[in-house]
Amino acid sequence: MSNVLSISAIELVEKLKSGEISCVDACKEYLKRVDKFDKDVKAWAYLDKKLLLEKAAEKDEYRKSGKPLGPLHGLPIGVKDIIGTQDMPTECGTVLRKGISESADAEVINLLKVSGAIVMGKTVTTEFAYFDPGKTTNPHDKTRTPGGSSSGSAAAVAAHMTPLSIGTQTKGSVIRPASYCGVVGYKPSFGLISRNGILRQSSRLDQVGVFGKNVEDIALLSKCLIKKDLYDKDTVHYSADKMLEECRKGPHFDPKFIFYKTANWKNIDKDSQKAFEFLIKNLKKYIEVFDEPSYFKDIHKHHQVIHETDMANSFQKYYKNSKNKLGKKLIEAIERGLKYSANQYTEAKDFMEQSYRSYSEVFEDYHGVITPSSTGVADKGLKFTGSPEFCTIWTYMGLPSISLPLLTGENNLPLGVQLVGNKLDDLRFLGVANWLEKNCKDND
Repeated sequence: MSNVLSISAIELVEKLKSGEISCVDACKEYLKRVDKFDKDVKAWAYLDKKLLLEKAAEKDEYRKSGKPLGPLHGLPIGVKDIIGTQDMPTECGTVLRKGISESADAEVINLLKVSGAIVMGKTVTTEFAYFDPGKTTNPHDKTRTPGGSSSGSAAAVAAHMTPLSIGTQTKGSVIRPASYCGVVGYKPSFGLISRNGILRQSSRLDQVGVFGKNVEDIALLSKCLIKKDLYDKDTVHYSADKMLEECRKGPHFDPKFIFYKTANWKNIDKDSQKAFEFLIKNLKKYIEVFDEPSYFKDIHKHHQVIHETDMANSFQKYYKNSKNKLGKKLIEAIERGLKYSANQYTEAKDFMEQSYRSYSEVFEDYHGVITPSSTGVADKGLKFTGSPEFCTIWTYMGLPSISLPLLTGENNLPLGVQLVGNKLDDLRFLGVANWLEKNCKDND
């Protein structure tokens, strides 16, 4: 693997800024990987090689001009194909949007460009970012799922076809693919990154996330995307300028974590259970194992009510006009969403705030919660993207979560460890994640 592919995104951007590596040469190295591996991985929904190299040449010329360079200068970044772009199609994984481009870039695309990054191409999503899978396979085993719905975003980073990528999560669509593909996947607190210009499933649950090789790379990208946006009323004012510095500092004293053996523990495969038992034993100085709060079991049903009701509303045009062209799982979800009552929806919405208020006290004594990212390693076959059940609770409450590739399961496949933190405590949270990554890597 060339120097470009083996170094971190932080190291690469410094070399791009200094001119030690040209943007054109860096992009050519990534394109070589695409040529070699994407015929099997199928991570890209749209990638115009000529356009990419033209953008890279512009970045090289800009650097030579002596003007100030952005924090992501020249970095090519993959973007999930539900994020609106003017110069590339945004097809959302459906034949119903074949070749359609947006009239304006999504806010995260604007922020990437302001930061000096290059939008490399669009990565494959499941259909309308739900459960009906796209064409992407797992880079570690092409007979297995990469997870969903941010399938291509996770797989492209895992296959070293891009240093960083952007995805979204409404239930488990960043954390699960990161676990299956063996990369770092981070979903910030609800309200930190704008969804303006991104396909909407549920405005109460949709959240933008990022993928990279390590936690510090994730911090580098995330701090450029966190910004209040008047066109997304759920975004908040949050100072992320020092996110990378805080990430590097880590916790000020030994962290304390909670691990729950939830009711879902029985759904984890045996090899993965053993891997987590090994992790808990190794971290016994830092971890306390507890039973989960009783109200957690209600969150799954409340999340489903909000998610499916909102999808029925968001996708009503497609369902009404082109139902025969939609996937089976999406149709079933929409039809369930049409049947929930207003009272069920209101109760599910109100319980969001209640559950967070009850749960937030945990973070007065603990740095975070450690849980599995998924029910095990990537499932065999490409018709099912895996279960998001270990992500649902945290997405529902809007808490920051990150999947770290710290363990291995059966057949030496990657197995993610999920860390969850307190809402809007993302700077400290990434510092704790960085500590966990550096101190708890399973090297066996």
